Amino acid sequence: MTHPLRVAVIGAGVAGLAAARSLRREGLDVVVFEKSNHLGGTWSYDPRTDSDPVGLDPNREVVHTSLYRSLRTNLPRQLMGFLDYPFPNRNNGDPRTFPGHEEVLWFLNRFSDEFGLRGLTRFGSEVVRVELVSEKSDSWVVESRRNRDSVLTREVFGAVVVCTGHFTQPRLPTIPGIEKWPGYQIHSHNYRVPEPFQGQIVVVIGFASSAFDISREIAKVAKEVHIATRSPDVKVMKLANHDNMWQHKMVKCVSEDRLVAFDDGSSVYADVLFYCTGYKYHFPFLETNGIVTIEDNRVGPLYKHVFPPALAPWLSFIGIPEKEVIFQMTELQCKWVARVLSGKVLLPTEKEMMAYVEEYYQQMEKDGFPKHMTHYLHFKEL
Repeated sequence: MTHPLRVAVIGAGVAGLAAARSLRREGLDVVVFEKSNHLGGTWSYDPRTDSDPVGLDPNREVVHTSLYRSLRTNLPRQLMGFLDYPFPNRNNGDPRTFPGHEEVLWFLNRFSDEFGLRGLTRFGSEVVRVELVSEKSDSWVVESRRNRDSVLTREVFGAVVVCTGHFTQPRLPTIPGIEKWPGYQIHSHNYRVPEPFQGQIVVVIGFASSAFDISREIAKVAKEVHIATRSPDVKVMKLANHDNMWQHKMVKCVSEDRLVAFDDGSSVYADVLFYCTGYKYHFPFLETNGIVTIEDNRVGPLYKHVFPPALAPWLSFIGIPEKEVIFQMTELQCKWVARVLSGKVLLPTEKEMMAYVEEYYQQMEKDGFPKHMTHYLHFKEL
């Protein structure tokens, strides 16, 4: 009797739960490893923050989630569910079109219980190493430890699906003079509430969703908030309907007297540099002998952002793309991986997949897009 393929899923957030459901539906033997003692990944709010607020210390104590207390979805609830399992309204829940994070976590717990995914999950199990067995791409050793115990458990799986997310490792800009700047620095990963910025002059660097949310929230308590961005379309101005908010070009340099100078020629003496500058892809447990690398936030080579051609289909990544409808994109990726692993769908040859990846990279370069935008799905793919 042939035993079903044994698949390790790393992470029990949106991607991990969706993967577990799709894999089990295809008759595969699934084990989900979750470092924390609860599911939900980044959607599980934790008031704690990293021991290093900007994330430069490699030995810092890391908190996985980047949620701040007031965070709401930036997609309507109609796009926050799966294709066959929509995001519902619940009695006494958050009825808003853009609900708070508590509602998303409730939804994920409901989804998990509906499909029996909690029973597949080993909570408190941190994966510390994943590597090939004797260079066989369909045999992987997964080393894990329970609740930070020093004792390692080694198991062999036929396939590994990486679902660890990419909103934990801060990405920081290079700012001349920062090593001598004496003010406080923090990345949005470690922001929870506005009160610590009472009466402060804060420079927020960034122009995406978190920068908009956080700058407006801390402006309610801060003395001044100055938003700096590389966006070429930004107008240097005081923001309408805000008495204490200004918009600038990017930070040019900082100095040891707390001065922050902007590319537009203006400057301000600031107390805080607040980085809303995104995150790095980070897979410290994964050993592929250099087959999969991360260069300027490009994870590659990956066919369709999911399969490394040389290791496909036995290693895959779910949730790598950015600027997307996350739940539905994740669900489609998971169905694809599950059907490939069950043998119902065939991938192109390794050579064909690599040719696709190389052509995609060349087209990006031709169109003037930098490497760190490789996984932005709003660009036209080949």
